[in-house]
Amino acid sequence: MNRVLSKMFLWMFLGLMVTFGVAYFLSQNDTMMYNLFSGKKYLIVWVAEIVVVLVLSLRIHKLSLMSARILFILYSLLTGLTVSTIFIVYSIESIIYVFFITSILFLLFGLIGYFTKIDLSKLGSILMMALLGSLICVFINIFVKSETFDLATTIIMIIIFLGYIAYDINKVKNNFRNIEDEDKLAIYGALELYLDFINLFLRLLRLFGKSND
Repeated sequence: MNRVLSKMFLWMFLGLMVTFGVAYFLSQNDTMMYNLFSGKKYLIVWVAEIVVVLVLSLRIHKLSLMSARILFILYSLLTGLTVSTIFIVYSIESIIYVFFITSILFLLFGLIGYFTKIDLSKLGSILMMALLGSLICVFINIFVKSETFDLATTIIMIIIFLGYIAYDINKVKNNFRNIEDEDKLAIYGALELYLDFINLFLRLLRLFGKSND
């Protein structure tokens, strides 16, 4: 089990480094930023990002190990493109600070998910319903434009992704013996934890980030 977790966190770390490396590099090139966010290019990248994560998460058992690894890195790269604006909107000090806070919270709730004796399997459906409800609220607020509503939704989503961290760690731990390919399990677990980390980071940055004047 420890071997699988080590591989899982290694891939997750690699994915995060690719994402933030690509995002920072792109943010330093005004021409590339303009080309990406002008016209329909950003929409194409966003759709490609969704397709890749769906293929990787739903077809993991049928993919070869090399294909799974390539798709994971590709998804990390595409995410780097879509979140590159954080380096324009927020100060680098603020981004580093929030990344540090996210890492601490991730570790804390990861340990809870690993060591808890409580069965967290039923938490998945609750978290999914809460997440869908929150996304609907975000969509509604595009038209309402309420700062209070936006703040409340952001806080709720932070709580949701903290729950997902504990849930996903617990799920990997409990399903370990049901998966024959440890390397594929590591990639799949890394993807879920990567998504938890990125989403938690972006919500915390929205809440605590300082604008880049």
